[in-house]
Amino acid sequence: MDEAALLEVSRDAVIVVLKVAAPIMLISLIVGLVISLFQALTQIQEATLTFVPKILVVFVSLLLLAPFMLHVLTDFTEQLMQRIVG
Repeated sequence: MDEAALLEVSRDAVIVVLKVAAPIMLISLIVGLVISLFQALTQIQEATLTFVPKILVVFVSLLLLAPFMLHVLTDFTEQLMQRIVG
């Protein structure tokens, strides 16, 4: 494998990681901002108020986005296997 192919595989791997991780991180960020806004408005500073809803939303979003993530990872693996054969 030459340098160009290695760089291409590395670039594709980074793109796949971003495609898989970005939706979960964005959802977690939005929920965190909403909870922080709620805490600032009500002056409730409870640590579990931020932790529990974020964990629940992340788990639900993982369940809902699992087919998309599996599809992205499967496509990347198939492309990688085709490069190995070729």
